[in-house]
Amino acid sequence: MQTGSRSAWGQMRVGARASRGQRGFTLIELMVVIMILGVLAALVVPRIMTRPDEARAVAAKQDVAQIMQALKLYRLDNTRYPTTEQGLQALAVKPNSGPIPNNWKSYLDKVPNDPWGRPYQYLNPGVRSEIDVFSFGADGQAGGTGVEADIGSWDL
Repeated sequence: MQTGSRSAWGQMRVGARASRGQRGFTLIELMVVIMILGVLAALVVPRIMTRPDEARAVAAKQDVAQIMQALKLYRLDNTRYPTTEQGLQALAVKPNSGPIPNNWKSYLDKVPNDPWGRPYQYLNPGVRSEIDVFSFGADGQAGGTGVEADIGSWDL
């Protein structure tokens, strides 16, 4: 009898373990976890999504600074900045329209586009300073705020 009771007792313990091991999450527990994940996603995703636009704005500022340095070297060699008609292309290719620079050198390998794929704008004389180099930002139009704001030499 004892052997039989032991096996019955052993079976009860095995059965108890099986029922404890097969317990899962309740529907309410799952819903609470999903709600917490949803709240976290709502807080984190907007912050991550603005990073590419911020990086593009920083890249545009660096490009404008590089172009301004090349323009200053151009002026040192040729006593004037390129005209608006000659544009920034005068930094990579010798202008063939007047005034033709006497001491032209290659100042840039090529004129970069802004991080949104559009050419940088150049004005001589500038509206905000002696010369203006700028990008229209994410929207490609003058003005704007945030990532749509113009980024130019006046920001340096």
